[in-house]
Amino acid sequence: MLTATNLILRFAGIIFKVWLSGKIGSEGIGLYQIVFSVYVLASTFATSGISTAVTRLCAEEIAREKPQNCKHVLCRAIMLILIIAGISSVIIYFGADFIGNTLLGDSRTIAALKILPLSLPFMAVSSCFRGYFIAKRKIIPNSIGQIVEQAARIVIIVSFINVFIKKGIAACCFGIILGDALAEAFGFLLLLLSYIVDIKAVKKQKSEALNGTLRKILHISVPITSGRYLNSLLRTGENILVPKNLAKFPQSSANALSQFGMIKGMALPILFFPSAILNSVSTLLIPEISEAVTNQNRLIIKKASEKIIKLTLLCGLFCGALFFVGGEKIGLLLYKSQDVGFLLKALSPIVPLMYLDSICDGILKGLDQQGFTFKTAISDSAIRIILILIMLSKMGINGFILIMYFSNLFTCLLNVGRLVKISRSKISFFNDLFLPFITALSVNFIINTALRFLKIENNLVYIILLGLFSISLYVLILIYLEIVPKFNLKPKK
Repeated sequence: MLTATNLILRFAGIIFKVWLSGKIGSEGIGLYQIVFSVYVLASTFATSGISTAVTRLCAEEIAREKPQNCKHVLCRAIMLILIIAGISSVIIYFGADFIGNTLLGDSRTIAALKILPLSLPFMAVSSCFRGYFIAKRKIIPNSIGQIVEQAARIVIIVSFINVFIKKGIAACCFGIILGDALAEAFGFLLLLLSYIVDIKAVKKQKSEALNGTLRKILHISVPITSGRYLNSLLRTGENILVPKNLAKFPQSSANALSQFGMIKGMALPILFFPSAILNSVSTLLIPEISEAVTNQNRLIIKKASEKIIKLTLLCGLFCGALFFVGGEKIGLLLYKSQDVGFLLKALSPIVPLMYLDSICDGILKGLDQQGFTFKTAISDSAIRIILILIMLSKMGINGFILIMYFSNLFTCLLNVGRLVKISRSKISFFNDLFLPFITALSVNFIINTALRFLKIENNLVYIILLGLFSISLYVLILIYLEIVPKFNLKPKK
């Protein structure tokens, strides 16, 4: 369910981004990405990692066979998160002029920044409800809520763009952020109704007044929030610095904002699209691992960690090979842009690193290792900013691509190494990395050569056939080589 939901959301998101880029251009997408970086920063502080805390604490209460106590955990979390969201909203609204003119260096962002706080309280409380439903393994409320929210976002923004487009890209950016806020409100209302229905099942059982709930929530959420907040703050600074430093490079001074928009707003969403299944597994592993920690079941933690790392490598290596071979045609198909196709191909080798880093980061938080992930994220962002200041003015967009290579390799090695150490997992370099890599690259090149021989000119048909035949051949070879494991988390008796 979660995978299907993620695929629907990502597919709709990419199609919508394609439509939006056609309406407001790559410069408009670049301006929106700058405002969106502030949106991410504000939402990170507003949600404060409390969603993960709710999932873990509720999972622990379920493991103790006291599900009625989840209500107490959720109430404390919502109380805390509304205070934080309120503070964030006030800071963003009254500081919009300073942020837009001084920090972002573009007055066109101010109107969008002033409407941004409207979404924060809805987003914050919704994150608590999602954490609660994940802990209870009830995915349908989250799935329906997110799909309706995305549908509302697309419908509202499409309506607004047609009205605001005559007033320029600043007005369009305002309309997009307003649409995001109204969509968050729709999603919140659906989750609230789902919670009211769900809580009736345990209403007869009295919730216990647990001692130290707020302390436990803060223990989990503060390192996560600090990491995300400082990381988002540094990434916001990065998003401001990248266009400015790209403009200093002679060959890209005229289109720096467009290049930035192509990477962050066009190429990266496509590269992350196939990771929907992995994100679903990572999300659902948090309560499973939290229960295993509560029950001190080290074997389940070890097996779960090993298999998710192997699954991520198998998926990531195939997707990286697919984007390397077919990236240019995907860029032409979706954006009618050779530049986007070049970026997809250039960034394809880091796809397995991005997927693996994201998955291991989520599992480590389930193992109470949020302090380590905090240090890793901050170190990475600080190094990226230093490299941006040094390299972009001399190397342009190629310098930013090299920075992304280094950044993803750095965080991936640290997070994977920590997870392997904590869980005592065992990973085979030959079977889990080398063979899948060679297989993924070979099957994509073979199918690509065959399709070129057939002279298929339609890019859509070409990409569909490349994906279907390549993944089919890839899976068959992995099965023949006995590389594909049986993904059963329960240990053999």
